[in-house]
Amino acid sequence: MSGTTIHKGKNCNFVQVPIPVNKAVRQESKQTLYFHKPVHIVTANAVVGNKEAEGPLKRYFRRIKEDIKLGEKNFERAEILMFDEAVRASLNEARPLVGNAELLISGDLLNQMTTSSYVARNLDLPHIGVYSACSTYTEALSLGATLIDAGHFTSVACATVSHFATAERQFRYPLEYGCQRPPYAQWTVTAAGSCVLSAKGEGPVIRSATLGKVIDFGQNDISNMGAAMAPAAMDTMCTLFRETDLSPKDFDLILTGDLGKLGSDILRNLMREQGYELGQQYKDCGCLIYSVDQNCYQGGSGAGCSASVMNEFVLPRIHDGTYKRVAYLATGALMSTQSCYQGETIPCISHGIVIEGENV
Repeated sequence: MSGTTIHKGKNCNFVQVPIPVNKAVRQESKQTLYFHKPVHIVTANAVVGNKEAEGPLKRYFRRIKEDIKLGEKNFERAEILMFDEAVRASLNEARPLVGNAELLISGDLLNQMTTSSYVARNLDLPHIGVYSACSTYTEALSLGATLIDAGHFTSVACATVSHFATAERQFRYPLEYGCQRPPYAQWTVTAAGSCVLSAKGEGPVIRSATLGKVIDFGQNDISNMGAAMAPAAMDTMCTLFRETDLSPKDFDLILTGDLGKLGSDILRNLMREQGYELGQQYKDCGCLIYSVDQNCYQGGSGAGCSASVMNEFVLPRIHDGTYKRVAYLATGALMSTQSCYQGETIPCISHGIVIEGENV
């Protein structure tokens, strides 16, 4: 049904909601922010676990942890140390290029964003905590670029993290439980990603940010994240294309956060119904980070999934000119274990940014 999305929440019928076709000037866009000043991604890095380092992107990851407990007594403490290393690395790499970062925007998957708070307490930086589940990185990048474009800050650090064991404990079952996973499940990526945005220096440039709406198609299975998040990716992607007057062919790479194999297939079909053929330039981070023989079911998920793939695999290719323009849409499922057990469906969101090489 071209030109519409279909939203279905709990105990309600399908409702057709028009997607506005914006043919007016850019200033009239409703969801897309355009940055008039160059917002450079001057440094970016990731810290990943051993499973991630065994996947197809293993040669691109520079900081690998063979022990995902990092010698600590619990996985939550290991997640803090991994996140701290990623953030400090990006801050240290940026310092000789653009000076000290003036703000940290970060988030994670744990209750009250505890990992981010425990890392921020030792950095002596103003901190904005953001939560958008697995789309937290694009949310942080969108906010950071907005603050720089408005002239409030010169350099801003953006970061996120996820850990397989801590996410399983919070959202599903502790590893010790030995729960059988359904074939449509995904594997939470153990990774932290951090970058520094700046009005100074060099590097890939964030041109625009398309802020997503919360979309709920009625999915209530906490293991089936791909099916739950695909409609949110479709909604934001359609908005991005329409409000920027760009089509899939205008991008060298269209990257979603972590829909996995099933979710990616669903998204392709949904976009085809909206009149868009994504083609070979469409990839999903959840499909890129693990190989089929790693037994990760539909692929990767988690806030660290797209952050690590973007920072270590995609951004260097924008920097060297392999990719000139990239659309990056991370996706997040905004549920809790309690809400699903209470019979609620899963609301989801996707935030998208357009990143270009400096000379585009």
